[in-house]
Amino acid sequence: MILAERAARLASEIAVERLKLEVARLRRERFGASSERSARIDQLELVLEDLEETLAETEARAAEPEPHTTPTSSQRKPARRPLPEHLPRERILHPGPTTCACCGGARLRHLGEDVTETLERIPARWVVIQHVRERFSCRDCETIAQNPAPFHPIPRGRAGPNLLAEVMMAKFGLHLPLHRQSQRFAHEGVPIDVSTLAGWVGAVTTALSPLVARIEAHVREADRLHLDDTPVPVLAKGKTRTGRLWTVVRDDRPFGGPEPPAAAYFYSPDRSGAHAETWLGNFHGIVQADAFSGFGRLYEPGRKPGPIREAACWAHARRKFFELADLRKAPIAIEAVTRIDAIFAIERAANGLEPDERRAHRQARSAAIVADLEAWLRENRARLSAKAPTAAAIDYLLKRWTAFTRFLDDGRICLSNNAAERAIRPIAVGRRNWTFAGSDAGGHRTAALYTLIETAKLNRIDPQAWLADVLGRLPDHSARRIDDLLPWNWTPSRLHQIAA
Repeated sequence: MILAERAARLASEIAVERLKLEVARLRRERFGASSERSARIDQLELVLEDLEETLAETEARAAEPEPHTTPTSSQRKPARRPLPEHLPRERILHPGPTTCACCGGARLRHLGEDVTETLERIPARWVVIQHVRERFSCRDCETIAQNPAPFHPIPRGRAGPNLLAEVMMAKFGLHLPLHRQSQRFAHEGVPIDVSTLAGWVGAVTTALSPLVARIEAHVREADRLHLDDTPVPVLAKGKTRTGRLWTVVRDDRPFGGPEPPAAAYFYSPDRSGAHAETWLGNFHGIVQADAFSGFGRLYEPGRKPGPIREAACWAHARRKFFELADLRKAPIAIEAVTRIDAIFAIERAANGLEPDERRAHRQARSAAIVADLEAWLRENRARLSAKAPTAAAIDYLLKRWTAFTRFLDDGRICLSNNAAERAIRPIAVGRRNWTFAGSDAGGHRTAALYTLIETAKLNRIDPQAWLADVLGRLPDHSARRIDDLLPWNWTPSRLHQIAA
């Protein structure tokens, strides 16, 4: 009885934590992604996971019959969702009795069957594909005829496209370093050296480079881009130095644009803004980014081939006030967060509208709130010391007020730079596993594979399935039709559909 009461209490606690987690997620979606909300969600998920594990352990103990008692049918049964219908079923028949347990008679009549399903996972099936080419000799002239050997996805490689795609996805999509993959393969009975896996990564990067170049070109053709970067430790002569991985995101969906989304990544050995300037090349339009001083040359009026207009990120501005409101309970910071949240709340209704509709919506509902916010900020700033933390948060906004308010007059601009922050997050997660890049060349490879995998995700394409199909088709595919293999144009080949 005590265990049953504890299980019921834990079930209630889990329900509460689920609701807290859902509220946190909804707030994050409503007001934009930020580091403090991400940390809170991670904490809630860990608490929920721990509670569910404890509940399962408690229920398992409660299910054990006590000495000299018989189990009752009133014990709580966990609700289970049906197992996926698309999975194949394997029947294991447990033959019924051949004689009656009551009278010992052998005349038993079949009444049907009860089926209990268990979800199971069978380890990966390794197979060696043999390409057999028959040879023929002409009876008249003795000429030998034979079909040409099939192309491999990578030169001098004996790995098939599905295996290559799995290695790439595990390393860059699931953040599993090559030495761990090598250990897993060895446990499955197929030892593959880390050096061999590394060679495959390099060869695949080269083979897929035309697709990377086309994605980069597609990104540069946008009218508006999101830009962000993150540090990457790089191994150098026995120690590490800090390089940077940058992401440039094209996503026209918030203003109803028809062009597909894409995320291009590039690596640089330091954080100089010149690297972003070089990568953007002939781009001229709108860039949404944080207030990094290295981007100053991008926004110069006389920039060639054309000017770039800065659109600041309200989520960054809000974050500075939120930290003060959360840690110091500063009244001005609390009020600032409330006012900025009101702007985000209005913006939700404009998501997906065409640029002119978004502009009209903002002019009608947000412009007055933004104007009041500016007046309120300037009034409070005049009362604060220049050294006050709240003054620094206010200055961050007011010194860039033109960039912050540009969204009111241009429906293509988003309120935040969350698109780039979402694209950069997988790198931060992966960094915990692979620790550092082996070299600058490794940084460039990482950027190329992230470009492919994250662009596929943005287009709701399974990256591993896409990579496997593309690697199988590339050797015989015309370079003039490379765009057919881009994620947003991709149609799985017939052989890939059969294999799936």
